[in-house]
Amino acid sequence: MEETKAVQNSSETSEKKSSAKKSKNKEDGVFSKISGFFAGVKAEFGKIIWPTRDDIVKQTTAVVVVSAVCCALIALLDIVFEYGVNVITSIF
Repeated sequence: MEETKAVQNSSETSEKKSSAKKSKNKEDGVFSKISGFFAGVKAEFGKIIWPTRDDIVKQTTAVVVVSAVCCALIALLDIVFEYGVNVITSIF
């Protein structure tokens, strides 16, 4: 008998907690949720580690150099394939 009372008491307590959460959620309005969202965004912006000017210059230079090398490689391959196709078509 005592065991069932303990189980009933714990289930009543959990029901009270869930009903308190539901009423709390109803109290939270749309504007408070939006305010909480923007407060979180502001907190996350504070955690960002922004790169220095030197880092940006180095990374931009690396991207431009790699892009130029890739462009030259593609142009070279285009010339080689064009020459190869012209040779093959002149044979036939």
